[in-house]
Amino acid sequence: MEQPTLPQHPLGALGALGALGALGRDLAALREVWAGASPAWGAVPAAWGAVPAAWGAVPGGAQVEIEQLSDGGLMRVTDALATVRRDVDALLARVAAEVAKRSGPEFGETGFAKSQGFHNPTRLLAAATGGSLGDARRLIAVGTATAERQAFTGERLPARHPHVAEALESAGISIEAASAITTMLDRAAMRSEPDRVRVVERELVDLAERVPLETLLRGVREAEARLDPDGVEPREDELRMERSLTMREDGRGIVHLHARLDPESAAPVKAAIEALVSDALRRREPGGRALGDRTLANDRPGDGGRGPVIDDHRTIPQIQADALAALARHTLGCTRTLTPLAKTTVVVRVDLDALVEGLGHARVDGLEQPISAGTARRMAADAELIPAVLGGGSLPLDLGRAARLFTKAQRLALGERDGGCASCGQNIGYVEAHHIDWWERDAGPTDLVNGVLLCSFCHHMIHRDGWKIHAGPTDVWFIPPPHIDPVQVPRLGGRARFELREERAA
Repeated sequence: MEQPTLPQHPLGALGALGALGALGRDLAALREVWAGASPAWGAVPAAWGAVPAAWGAVPGGAQVEIEQLSDGGLMRVTDALATVRRDVDALLARVAAEVAKRSGPEFGETGFAKSQGFHNPTRLLAAATGGSLGDARRLIAVGTATAERQAFTGERLPARHPHVAEALESAGISIEAASAITTMLDRAAMRSEPDRVRVVERELVDLAERVPLETLLRGVREAEARLDPDGVEPREDELRMERSLTMREDGRGIVHLHARLDPESAAPVKAAIEALVSDALRRREPGGRALGDRTLANDRPGDGGRGPVIDDHRTIPQIQADALAALARHTLGCTRTLTPLAKTTVVVRVDLDALVEGLGHARVDGLEQPISAGTARRMAADAELIPAVLGGGSLPLDLGRAARLFTKAQRLALGERDGGCASCGQNIGYVEAHHIDWWERDAGPTDLVNGVLLCSFCHHMIHRDGWKIHAGPTDVWFIPPPHIDPVQVPRLGGRARFELREERAA
């Protein structure tokens, strides 16, 4: 049978099949990776092949073949599958944009979605993909923001966000990352210079290709605050108007609390509860001590049986509920300060110029949403405020071997540099300051360049696997061991991971 002739595309064969070509290329790479990951000793019947095409013919074939992949092969297959998924999502976003375009209100009842029996294109796509309406809206929005445009003269114009479009086309970023970047840029474009927006777009795409989505979102928030400093305060007002607290008792007597708090309102609540939770978690560890008498995990001597008398098996949500109740009881009748809260401070990090002039933005430790400099000034009137400009005669930052524990001033400085766990980004309320070169074993000094903030999990993994850490005043670099990366390429950690490169160079 003669094959049908494809219509001629104005950009040639590559333009007509470019997206499918990329998908086909990455599928071929997946097949090759899969074949290389299969066991060489032939436990998998040859009839199944290295391609999942024949899985349906053999009961359990897919699961058996996956179970027999080597560890390295499983990692390579995971990466290859993720690339194929990004290819499919990018193509689906382009198709979604075309569906939306053909379903516009100007077409009336003859629009594409309505002619297919759907009220709008969002519902059509949700039904076709089996996803939510929100997922369908995101596909349409990303597809529209990254699609080429056409002028009245018929001329083809670049996409509204060309850097994001290029990264999607090359399967370099996910739909979720593209949505986060384009949504923010569209919001900030009205108040920013076009050249500045394009620079930030390029930097955010570069960031998205290097870090997980959660880290990217922090970078997006920071970028928006810099692109649109005048918009931080109006957004704060919107969040403040959404604050609420509802309480209801169900039939069993359980009281349900549901709170929605803006950053300014949430900061002291979150800091107080996290201080009590951290203290409880520290006490349940063998040899654990109360807040204010901290011992570094990598410097702790044997506990000698000094663990808790009664084991604490509460979950984190249960500890948080007990912390909230303790705070309420303390407010109603206690005349003493709760011990874990004695040294708890809501730390607001703000440039000194922004604090003085009331312009720009600031950050609250433990919260990712930036606040306005005006809010930071208001908080300074009610609570202790530690500006980001640390150091000076009143706050010694390097103590050498004179002291074993990091001071509060040093922890604040480490928090400014690391932003939480320098490895994984865990909330700053759940990290500890650790010596890179140990105090006892390596005679390591208690200085900033020998300190790093780590959560307990990353701290354990770094020592177990043999990672090395190089720290400076502004950067933290993690050197992987040879069995993880034979080349041992340094990996950037700390707050610098989610800051834009051009901002760090400024």
